[in-house]
Amino acid sequence: MSQQVKSDIEIAQAAEMMPIKELTKRLQLSEDEWEPYGHYKAKLSLSIMDRLQDKPNGKVILVTAINPTPAGEGKSTVTVGLGQALNKIGKNTIIALREPSLGPTMGIKGGAAGGGYSQVVPMEDINLHFTGDIHAITTAHNALAAMLDNHIHRGNELNIDVRRVVWKRVLDMNDRALRNVIIGLGGPLQGVPREDGFDITVASEIMAILCLSKDLEDLKKRLAKIVVAYTPEEKPVTVSDLKAEGALTLLLKDAIKPNLVQTLENTPALIHGGPFANIAHGCNSVIATKLASKLGDYVVTEAGFGADLGAEKFLDIKTRAGEIDPDVVVIVATIRALKMHGGIPKDNLKEENVEALKAGLSNLEKHVETIRQFGLPHVVAINRFIHDTEAEIETLRVWCEEQGINVELADVWANGGNGGKQLASRVVQEIEKGDKNFSHMYDVNASIREKIEAVAQKVYGAKGVEFSPQALKQIESFEKNGWGNLPICIAKTQYSLSDDPKKLGRPTDFTITVRELKPSIGAGFIVALTGNVMTMPGLPKEPAALKMDVDNKGRAIGLF
Repeated sequence: MSQQVKSDIEIAQAAEMMPIKELTKRLQLSEDEWEPYGHYKAKLSLSIMDRLQDKPNGKVILVTAINPTPAGEGKSTVTVGLGQALNKIGKNTIIALREPSLGPTMGIKGGAAGGGYSQVVPMEDINLHFTGDIHAITTAHNALAAMLDNHIHRGNELNIDVRRVVWKRVLDMNDRALRNVIIGLGGPLQGVPREDGFDITVASEIMAILCLSKDLEDLKKRLAKIVVAYTPEEKPVTVSDLKAEGALTLLLKDAIKPNLVQTLENTPALIHGGPFANIAHGCNSVIATKLASKLGDYVVTEAGFGADLGAEKFLDIKTRAGEIDPDVVVIVATIRALKMHGGIPKDNLKEENVEALKAGLSNLEKHVETIRQFGLPHVVAINRFIHDTEAEIETLRVWCEEQGINVELADVWANGGNGGKQLASRVVQEIEKGDKNFSHMYDVNASIREKIEAVAQKVYGAKGVEFSPQALKQIESFEKNGWGNLPICIAKTQYSLSDDPKKLGRPTDFTITVRELKPSIGAGFIVALTGNVMTMPGLPKEPAALKMDVDNKGRAIGLF
C-alpha cells in the first residue's frame, strides 16, 4: 500500500478526466439525450428510460455500513472503489450516489464523493454547487412557503390556522439560529405574524419527493399531496389546495434530470438527490438508480449511515416506490470504527487493540442479522486504513468466517479499483448464486404503530417502543386521514442502534421513544421522530469552512 498520503483534493485535481462527450459515447447516448454542464458534467434526459424500457435491468448492489463513528467508515469510498473494481474485472458497471449537502461540507470535514483513489470527479463541483439541484429544491420549497403566507395574508380562503402551519422554510447550510423564528412582524403590510423555522434543504419533503418520483408527471402528483397546514378543525391543507404544484414542478424541471459524472478511473457515475438518512430516507433518486441499471449490467449504489437507517429505508421505502429489486448488500466495516464501538476513544485508534476490536464486533453482527432478515445475500467489506494491523485484520476476517459471513478486504482508498478486485469477484459470486429471498421488514398495510415497532425491534434490537401522548394522538389522526398504509421513515441518531447517540456497540434492553410524527404524504411515508434528531444542524466549534480557500487560478484549497 502506498505510504505517500495526499489529500483527497490533491488526488482529484491531478486526475485526467474524460470529456463528458466521450463518456456519453461510451454509454451509447444520442446527442439529444444529454445536456452538458461544463466540460465534465451533464444532465441526462428522462427519455432514455423510455428508449431502454424493454432492456433487462442490471444487478443492483447496495452498499451500507455499521453505525458511523468520528473515526470514519468510508462507505462512499467503498461504493466508488467497488464500481471501479467491477469494471476492472470486466463487468459493465455504473455507480449511483447522492449529492453532497453544503451544510456538512462547510461544517464537519468529510464529503460524500468518496476519497483517496476512489472518488467521483470533478470533486470541487460535486461538493459545492454541482449542477444546482439542491438550490432548485431550496427555491421550490421556499416558493411554496411564500405562496402559503401570501394566501394567509390575502384573506385566507382556506381557513388555515396559523398555529397549525407545518411547512417551514429551508436553507442548505447548518444554521442553528434559524431553527425557530418569528415572521410577519412590522405591521399589516408585512404579513401575518406567526412562529416559523428553518430545516436544512436535504430534510425538505421536496427533496424526498424528487428522489422517489418516477418521472415529471409523478413529481407533480406527489408535490400536490404535500400537507402544509391544518384548519382549526384539523383538516389538512395541501399544495393542491393552494394550486401551487404547477409552479413547483416548473422550478424542478431540470433538477429531476440525473447528473452524469465519472470516477478517477472514468467509471460512469450518476449523482442525484441527497436526503439525509437520519432525518429522511437517505438514498439517491429512484430515477438515477433505475437509469443506471438500464445503462449498465451492474449498478453500485449506497444508502446513508448504518444499515439501521439508510439500508432499512432503501429496502422498505425506495424499493417500493421505485419497484427496485436489490441483488446483494455490501456492509462496510473499518477496524477503527469497530474499536470505537468496543470502547476505545478516537485518540487511541492508531494503536493495535485486538480486544477492543472483538468487543465492537457486536455492532457489525447486528447489521448482518438485519440484512439476513431482509433475505438478501451479503458481503462484509473491510475498508482498510493505514494504521490497521495484520493481527486486527485477521481477527475480523476469522470472526466473519466463523459466523458464516462472506468477507473481503477493500484497499480501494489507496489503490482504487485494483484494491477492490477480490471484493468485486465475491460480490459477483453472491449475485450469480441467485440465493436471495427478498422481503420487506413489515407489511405496509399494518398499522402505523405496528410498523414502527417492527423496525425498532427487528432492526434496532429494541425491546419495545414508547409513544408520547402527542405521537399517539397523531397516529389516530393520520389513520383517520387515510395515511395509515404508508411506509415508515424513522428519524433517529446515526451513531447508535438505539435513540441515544452515546450507546455504542450493540445496546440491549432499551426502548425507542417516538415523540412526534410528521406526514410526508407527497413523498409517500410517515416520519417518526425519536431522540433529539435535529432537522437543522449547527456548525461545530471549528467548521471545516475555516480551512477552505481558493487560489488565484480559481482552484479550491482545503476542500477535504
